[in-house]
Amino acid sequence: MKIFPAIDLRDGKVVRLFQGDYDKMTVYNQNPVETAKSFAAMGASCLHVVDLDGAKDGKLVNFDTIFSIVHQVGMFVEVGGGIRNMDRVRKYLDAGVSRVILGTAAITDPDFLQEAVQTYGDKIAVGVDAKDGFVAINGWKEVTDMESFSFCKKLRDMGVKTVIYTDISKDGGLSGTNLDAYEKLQQIEGLSITASGGISSLDEIKKLRGMVDAAILGKAIYSGILDLKEAIAAGEKGENTL
Repeated sequence: MKIFPAIDLRDGKVVRLFQGDYDKMTVYNQNPVETAKSFAAMGASCLHVVDLDGAKDGKLVNFDTIFSIVHQVGMFVEVGGGIRNMDRVRKYLDAGVSRVILGTAAITDPDFLQEAVQTYGDKIAVGVDAKDGFVAINGWKEVTDMESFSFCKKLRDMGVKTVIYTDISKDGGLSGTNLDAYEKLQQIEGLSITASGGISSLDEIKKLRGMVDAAILGKAIYSGILDLKEAIAAGEKGENTL
């Protein structure tokens, strides 16, 4: 199981939001490249980057910062946030990003999702954010009537290889992740699942190792509750491929 430390970007800074609330934001570092290099020094080979400005306003405010991370750090970098058309997908992949993550647009514009998957294959992932078992969109503000597990199966059938599944209620709360959800998701054959949201102990990481292919760590490593080196050791023992 690969471990992806997370870097959330706003105005070129490394920040964390609590449950997606832009009014509950903590700034951790003014220099995202420095943060990424520190993760690499601790043994991380993968990085999860979210452009919060892109997600909120649809503008590529942080593109130059992401470009710098990709070219100065040399990790497998996946990027999400505001990727709503093929031009933006192309721009990120041409810039050297390893994988792009489609969120709301994957739900609201299935034709775009289909085109992206047909064109770029496994370089496309979909972020599925769930609230009470239903898919949430638009920065988690709107909950749809789509059941999240059924939607993940639909994505698999459309050719999506990787889903990043987040239980919104767990994100940023350091209260543990939704292990039951990942136990259920692992039954979807042919779909690689990345766990995201609330992971806060080595014990959880060890349990997830048997269920998912990757896990994203955010607030737990920024707050010092989890040591990234230890988390990587716990997660990548008997690691799966990406």
